Amino acid sequence: MTGLRICFLFFLALGSSAVSSQDGKKLSLGEQPIFKVSKAKEEIVVDGIMQEEIWANTESRTFDNFYRINQANDQQKTTFRMLWDEKNLYLFYQMEDKYLTARETKRDGEPYLDDCAEIFFITVPDSLDTHIGYELNLYKASNDFVYFNDFYQGQHGILKTFNPDFDVEVSYEGTVNDNSDVDVGWTMELAIPISNFDGLGTFVPVQSGNKWAFLAIRQDRNDAEGNRRATSTIFPIYDISKNVHQANRFGLMEFVD
Repeated sequence: MTGLRICFLFFLALGSSAVSSQDGKKLSLGEQPIFKVSKAKEEIVVDGIMQEEIWANTESRTFDNFYRINQANDQQKTTFRMLWDEKNLYLFYQMEDKYLTARETKRDGEPYLDDCAEIFFITVPDSLDTHIGYELNLYKASNDFVYFNDFYQGQHGILKTFNPDFDVEVSYEGTVNDNSDVDVGWTMELAIPISNFDGLGTFVPVQSGNKWAFLAIRQDRNDAEGNRRATSTIFPIYDISKNVHQANRFGLMEFVD
C-alpha cells in the first residue's frame, strides 16, 4: 500500500490544473455517459460463473467501440457488468472468442498483449488525469498500476509498485493457444476491495448516489504465434495509436441501490 500513498501525495501536488495530453475536447462533469452499478445484497462468490441473481438485474453493456480490426472475426462481442457492496467492487466480463490466447504468466508483465480484460478507475470524477488500472489475462496474470497522464513534459508516468489484493476467477470454453480449432469464449469475474484505493477512495466514497469515472477495455489476441490483436472499449476513445489511457474520455459509474 506504500506505493498508493506515494501516488496520493503526487495527486495532491499536481492539482486539478494539470492539462490533458490527449487531443480533442475534454468531457466536463455531467457530459459523460453513466453506467449504473447496482448494490449486491447477497454474497457474491467469485468463481467465473454468473450464478447470482443480482447479475441479471444490474446494468449490462457491450463493448461497441473497436480498434485495430484487421480481419472480420476480430470484432468479437464483450458484455460487461458491475456490482458493489461495502467491501468490494465486482466485475464480470463475458467474451466471445474464437481463438483463446495467453502467454504472460508474471505479475506486472504484459497481459494486455494476450486475451485480457481491463478496468481503469478515477475515484474523483472531475479530478486530474490520474487513474488506477487492473489488467488481467486468461492465466490471471495481472498488471496493476497508477497511471499519470502528462506527468512531466508531455510524458506519461506509471507507478508499478501498486500491487493490490483482489479475487479473480476465469472460465473458458475452448483450447488455449491452439488456432487449429474454433473456441467459444471466456469469462472473468473480479472482486476488487474498496480498501485498495486507500485515501483516494475517501473523497467520493463508494455509496449510493456517488459517481466515479472509469473505462472498461478488452484486449483480444487472435493469433497464437503472431501479433494480431484487437481492442474494444465500453466508451469511445480518440486515437488508439496514443494508447487507451485517455482519462478525458472515461464515462461515469454511478453507485445505486
